[in-house]
Amino acid sequence: MSALNVRHVNKTFGSTQVLKDISLAIDSGEFLILVGPSGCGKSTLMNTIAGLEPVTSGEIRIGDEDVTWHTPSERDIAMVFQSYALYPSMNVRQNISFGLEMRKMPKAQREEAVSRVAELLQITPLLDRKPSQLSGGQRQRVAMGRALAREPQIYLFDEPLSNLDAKLRVEMRTEIKKLHQRLGTTIVYVTHDQIEAMTLADRIAVMRDGEILQLGTPHEVYNDPVDMFVAGFMGSPSMNFLPVTLVSQASGYALQVHDEEQGGTALTLPWPAERDTQELSARVGDRLVLGLRPEHFLEDDAIQETSGEGTRLEVTATVVEPTGADTLLQAWLGGNEVTARLGPKSRVVAGDRVALRTDLSRAVLFDEKTQRRLA
Repeated sequence: MSALNVRHVNKTFGSTQVLKDISLAIDSGEFLILVGPSGCGKSTLMNTIAGLEPVTSGEIRIGDEDVTWHTPSERDIAMVFQSYALYPSMNVRQNISFGLEMRKMPKAQREEAVSRVAELLQITPLLDRKPSQLSGGQRQRVAMGRALAREPQIYLFDEPLSNLDAKLRVEMRTEIKKLHQRLGTTIVYVTHDQIEAMTLADRIAVMRDGEILQLGTPHEVYNDPVDMFVAGFMGSPSMNFLPVTLVSQASGYALQVHDEEQGGTALTLPWPAERDTQELSARVGDRLVLGLRPEHFLEDDAIQETSGEGTRLEVTATVVEPTGADTLLQAWLGGNEVTARLGPKSRVVAGDRVALRTDLSRAVLFDEKTQRRLA
């Protein structure tokens, strides 16, 4: 496996700049995921790495070699597409070995490679079937097998699971994770599904409008987002955003939550003293945005005495969604609708008054105008 370096890559289609000064350094054996909404440039970036699209400017290096102007066949990469791209007239064995045959690999080595990946992906019984005789998940395994048989320096996955149903997508996600752990391959993976990104990646690059907003581990992009877009995009359900004003009190700082419907201050939340910063002292009186994830709320009745810290809130449940593993509660908090993730044993129903606690030591604060994180 080899490292991949993307340096100051720009890509323009006519007068539209699709990639804007993209730089990435991917270690050998790393699993990097490019994630973002449709049209953010992630597939275009993938295509420039693969050599399917020429860059307008910048440099792409695989290992120690500059491959910026190399053709796809000269880059020693393998790509797995969303559409599988299998040859319908060939059986599974032929689909996997076709690329090896084009590279003049001896027959004995081709057969050995096919047997190896078939066993790895558990598709040995399918080798004599045509693609039309396979399920979606089986076709995706064959597409992966065709890539794995080549043993290239880098694997590129372009939304490989988006055509699968929900259950199969979860199963294939697990298989890809196991495969990476077993082989230690260098993988760049494109998806718009942030759950895929969180569960598969060593690092995630969150993209929007042709730029990388944040590059970090799943823990970093989820718990320490750089701005409101990353905070809202990563996580399901997404982060709750509450308009607040930072005020100074005798005991420290507090956040006055605005009631956007009725106007005025709906409630005041104490800001943890251990999270005071110099920057906050300069923002007293400013309008900010408080970010709270659904799991930052806990049902008060469910909290043991030893962990019963945090601010107690009274809310009215508007929608309750039991999911089995937990219960999602939508409620009005100071004129703002929020989502809370409660335990599976919660018996809350719509219309109930519910006591919640929230610990602001896990919250994040954003600048209302720039949407950048402050604390």
